[in-house]
Parts: sequence; C-alpha cells; structure tokens
Amino acid sequence: MKQELLKQIIVANRRMVAQVALNSRSVTWDNVNYVLVGMRQSGKSYLLYQRIQELLSTGHSIEEMLYVNFDDERLIGMQAGELDDLLQAHYQLSDVQPIIFLDEIQNIAGWEHFARRLANEKYRVYITGSNAKMLSAEIATTLGGRYMVKEVYPYSFAEYLRAKGLEKLSDYWYYDTQVVSRVRREFEDYFYYGGFPESVHVQEKRNWLQSLYQKIFLGDIVMRYQLRNANALRLLMKKIAESVKQPSSYTRLANVVSSAGQKVQTNTVIDYVSYAEDTWLLFSLTNYAGRFAERESNKKYYFRDNGMLNLFLLDGATSLLENLVAVELKKRYGDGLYFYQKGIEVDFYLPEEGMAIQASYSLWNDDTRKREVEALLSLADHLSIQRLLIITHAEEEVFEEKGRTITVLPIWKWLLM
Repeated sequence: MKQELLKQIIVANRRMVAQVALNSRSVTWDNVNYVLVGMRQSGKSYLLYQRIQELLSTGHSIEEMLYVNFDDERLIGMQAGELDDLLQAHYQLSDVQPIIFLDEIQNIAGWEHFARRLANEKYRVYITGSNAKMLSAEIATTLGGRYMVKEVYPYSFAEYLRAKGLEKLSDYWYYDTQVVSRVRREFEDYFYYGGFPESVHVQEKRNWLQSLYQKIFLGDIVMRYQLRNANALRLLMKKIAESVKQPSSYTRLANVVSSAGQKVQTNTVIDYVSYAEDTWLLFSLTNYAGRFAERESNKKYYFRDNGMLNLFLLDGATSLLENLVAVELKKRYGDGLYFYQKGIEVDFYLPEEGMAIQASYSLWNDDTRKREVEALLSLADHLSIQRLLIITHAEEEVFEEKGRTITVLPIWKWLLM
C-alpha cells in the first residue's frame, strides 16, 4: 500500500473526527482495548469519534490519533500483511505512539493477527466490525483475552429523545403533561422507524431504511457468502418477519419458503439464518422449557431494530411491540433471556431475575387480558418468579390476582425506566 495515500487518509481522518458533531451516548471506557460489534449504522463509528474527542478533551493530541475506516474505497484490496503500513505511515507523520482506531475491520481477512500484535506491543486499540464471526472461537483464541467486547445497538429510546432535542428528563417528568405528550409523539416515530442514529433527522425514513437493508442483504450476506439463491433468502427474511411472535423451526421455514416457489433444503435455511445473525440483522431466543434439540432447532427470531422489521409489515403494531420489548431485554440481560412454551406460553422469561413478561398491544379485550394474566400466574406457580409484568402500547395499572401483583406498563414509559 502506497505510503503517501495512507498518510493522506490518516490526516484527512484526523480532521474529520475532531470536528464531527456528536450526540453523545452513555458509554464508559476502561483502560483496555475494545472490539465494538453490531449492525451497520448502529453507531459504532460515532462511538469511535466520541472516544477520540473525549481523549482530545483530556489532553491527548490529534497527532496521536490513528483512525482508519476500512469501508474507504481507497483501501479496497488491502491485505492483512499490509496493515503494518498504517503504523509506518503514522510514524512518518509523527513520532508519538498512536492510539489506534480500526473501523469495519472485518473487511480485512486475518485482521486478528495484527490486532493481537498491537495489543502485545502495548498499543491502545479500538476496533469495530459488523459481522458476528468477529467473535468466533478461532478469533477469540487468537486475540487471547486482549480485548473487551462491546455490543452496539441503534439508539435506545432515551438516546433517541436526546438526539431529538429532549435532554435528560427530570425524575418526575411523567407528571408534566407537556413533556409526556412530546415523549409519546416521538415514541411513535421511534416505534415504527427504529433508532439508527443517522436516520433520526431524515425525512424519508422508510427509503433510508430500505437502502440500508439492501446494503446489508446484498453486501453483507449475498456477496460475502456468495449465495446463489438470493430470492430464497429474501423470502426467508419476509417469513421470519411475519412470524416474529411465534417459534419457528428450520424445517417449517424451509417448507414455507419452498411452497412460495423457492425450493430450499433445511440445511440451507440453517445457513441463511446464521448469516442473518452474523450480520446482526437478527437474534434468536430459545425455549427455556425445551429439550436441547428443540432449543437449537425451534427458536423465536427478532430484528435488532424495529425500523428493519417494519419494512416487511403492513399492519404490524403487535409484532413491533413485542420486537421492541425483545430488543430492550436483550440489551439489558443478554443471554439470560428466554421465552417459555410448554403448556404455558410466556413471551419472555428471565430466570436469574425471577421475572416473566408478556408483550400485549392492549388488554381492553377481556379474552386477551385473561390469556395474558393466566399464563403469567401459571408460570409463577410453576417456577420461582417474583416479578410479573405486562408491557402494552398505552395502558398502565397495577393489580392483584390470586395473591400476586401484576404490573402493566406502557412501553414508552418502560423503555425510559
């Protein structure tokens, strides 16, 4: 790689990251190296910019910052063996040891060996990537515990409100009718179009989301994995979106896609689903009550951002509600989140928290209310559960049923708790 080009890129990037305007996110950094992972446009690059600006504000110089984005078309074709050229270019510009920021590093095959060497040589390093295979056992072994992993999601609702000009809410904001009205208006936008940072002030949000989805679908899945049947993958994503509230087996998904005219085998569906998860488009939950084989083959799938899911739905408010609850719980509790289905159907179960949660758009219908409440009570009788919660679109109450307290919260308020 030509040194003059690399020096031009380094200098231009220094100027850009020092000046870019940011909506600061609540992130704490320890004195370690980091790998930031998550979907495209979830804000990983902006977290690097934020970190650089924080370092500059505490006395570090701009000459220390070595930031490179490997989505830069000028770096297409760069090989892992050329990554050291970045260090050489930096030292031709400055004799200070750099703090290194490597953005979208998954574009360079074998990058982990360079990252390991940087850590061994005591460089401070921040890395981002949009592919979950960055966390594979092989790469984790190569990095050898030298990096801390942070998962980056699109904006939380609180971050979204700040980006829209609603600064930190007071402890009693929910008693201020004007603030509540504003929060609820902003929530409807967040509910349907998600929290990708760059989409916040975009007018044509659906078009923006469609463009991002096509980039993930074609670039990060079809081209990366050299798929020959893109139509089958397209149908599979649609069927998963339409079934977001129900467990789906690989066999069932294969049959549904095949019946729609795109013949696929179950093994192909397994691969396609794993690719969608690897690009952080989807995540899955297993059935706490299921046997091992069922846990692995019959899961519930959710999209990591409501805006992506909404692209597939015509009248999907109930699915969007459950999806948004799933995303928030996944962020808060990680792998401790399950669904429960064995004679009882409960949307979310957190055994370590002793909590069970139903997502229901409304409880006005008596049959719906009875179904949701009875499922929670049955599970509470069967397992050790202290907290029973129903999350709705707009309703709120607390009531006693058979000696147990059930809390009903509107999702916009729950997200801000």
